[in-house]
Amino acid sequence: MIYLYWILFIVYSAIVIGTIITVLMDNRQPVKTMAWVMAVMFMPVAGVILYFFFGQDTRKEKLISQHSLNLLTKSSMLEFAVQKGLVVPEENKTLVKLFAMQNWALPFKDNEVDIYTDGYSFFASLMNEIGAARKSIHLVTYIMEADPLGNLVADMLIDKAREGVEVRLIYDDVGCWNVRDEFFNRMRKAGIKVETFMPVRFPAFTSKVNYRNHRKLCVIDGKVGFIGGMNIAKRYITGNGKQKWRDTHMRIRGGAVYAIQRAFLVDWYFVSGKLISDRKYYPELDGTIKNDRIIQIVTSSPVSPWPDIMQGYVRILLEARRYVYMETPYFLPTETVMSAMRIAALAGVDVRIMIPRHGDAKFVEWASRSYVFQTIQAGVKVYLYRTGFNHSKLLVCDDSVCTCGSTNIDFRSFENNFEANAFIYDRETALHVKQIFMDDVEHCMFVTERMLNHKRPFFKRLWESLVRLLSPLL
Repeated sequence: MIYLYWILFIVYSAIVIGTIITVLMDNRQPVKTMAWVMAVMFMPVAGVILYFFFGQDTRKEKLISQHSLNLLTKSSMLEFAVQKGLVVPEENKTLVKLFAMQNWALPFKDNEVDIYTDGYSFFASLMNEIGAARKSIHLVTYIMEADPLGNLVADMLIDKAREGVEVRLIYDDVGCWNVRDEFFNRMRKAGIKVETFMPVRFPAFTSKVNYRNHRKLCVIDGKVGFIGGMNIAKRYITGNGKQKWRDTHMRIRGGAVYAIQRAFLVDWYFVSGKLISDRKYYPELDGTIKNDRIIQIVTSSPVSPWPDIMQGYVRILLEARRYVYMETPYFLPTETVMSAMRIAALAGVDVRIMIPRHGDAKFVEWASRSYVFQTIQAGVKVYLYRTGFNHSKLLVCDDSVCTCGSTNIDFRSFENNFEANAFIYDRETALHVKQIFMDDVEHCMFVTERMLNHKRPFFKRLWESLVRLLSPLL
C-alpha cells in the first residue's frame, strides 16, 4: 500500500511540475502567471483540473487563417475605398489608426445611431427590424434563454425562414448551458442555420471552456445592425426576480453595418468552416444618410495577437484631457488598465467608474472591492449603482469619442472572451452617452475612501484582498 502511495505522489508531483512549467512558458502577464502557479500549488488536484479546463492559453493558435480573414474583409473594404470626404477628427486619429492597424477595424462615416437603455425599447426595435427583414438575418448572442422572450424571438426567426429569408444564428455553448437542445433544434428543423460556439465536450474541447463568444450582434439585410450588452433573455425587461436589470444597446444604420456584418461572418466561418464573402451581404448604401459620424466596430479575441479593445481603452485614458466616464458590471481590471486609470486621474483627468452595488456573481463582487479602493486612492471617482443590476458596458471621453458593446472591464473580457464594441467619433453621440451616464449617477451612491475603511470589518476587507489574488482566473 505504501508503494502505491509513493507512486501516486510521484505521478501527481510530475503533473504539478509539468503544469507549472507550462504556465511559465506561456509568458503571460506576471500577475496571471502567479495566480495560476498558486492555484496549482496550493489547491491539490483541483488546481490542475481548473488549469486544464480554464487556464490554457490559446492566443498563439491560428484558428482563422489570414487568407480567409482577407477574403472576409475585402467586401467591406470595397466600400471603404470609395468613401469620399472621410475626415477623422485630429484628436481621434491615433486611436482610429490603432484599431485599423490591429485587426482591420476600418472607420466608416455616414451613420445613424439609436441608443437603448432598457430592454423593452431594445427588443421592440429588434423585433420590428426582424419582422421587416427581406433577405438575411444574422444573429450572434452569448445567451438566448428559452423563456417567453426567447421563444417569441425564435418564433419570429422561424417565420422569416419559412418566408425564404436567410437566417443564421450563433449561440455560445457555455452561455446557454441551461437551455435544452430542443429549443435550438426547433429552429434548425424550420430551416434556420444554427451553430454552437465552441461546444464543450469531454475531453476534446474542455481546454476551450474558458474562451467564450460574449458578442451580441445582429445584422438585418446588411443594412441595419445592433451591438451592445443585451442578451436575449426576459430578465432584461422584467429583471431576475431579485432586482431590475439596466443595460445599453445600439442600433446602427449606415456604413458601419458593413463592419458588424464582417464581424458576424468571421464568427460564422469560425463555427461552421464556411467562408461567406458574397457582395450581396454588403449592399450599397442608399445615400440617404450623410454625416461625419465615424464608427469603428472593434473586435477582440483570445486568438488575436493583441488585446485590441483593452489597448483602445488604455489609449483613450492616456490621451484624455478633461474626463473619462465608464460603466461596467464587473470591475477586475488588468494591471495595464489599472495603471492607465491611475495615470489619467493623477494627471487631473476626471475619471469616473460606475459598477453595481450588488452584482450577480458574489465572488467577482468581493474581488472588485479591493480594486475600487486602489482607484479611489489615485483620485478616480467610484459610483455604486443602487436601483438594480447595471449590466451596461460603455465609455465616453472628452465629448469626442464613446463606445458601447459587450466588453466588461475585467480580465475575462480583455483576454479570454470574443468581444465586440462600437467606437463612435462624434460630438452629438458622445454627449448623448455622457447624459446617459449622468442620468445613471442619479441612481448611484458615491464611494469615498473613508467609507471603504470604516464601514466594513477588517476580516471582510482581508477576504476581498485574498479573493483579488484569484481575479485573473475569474
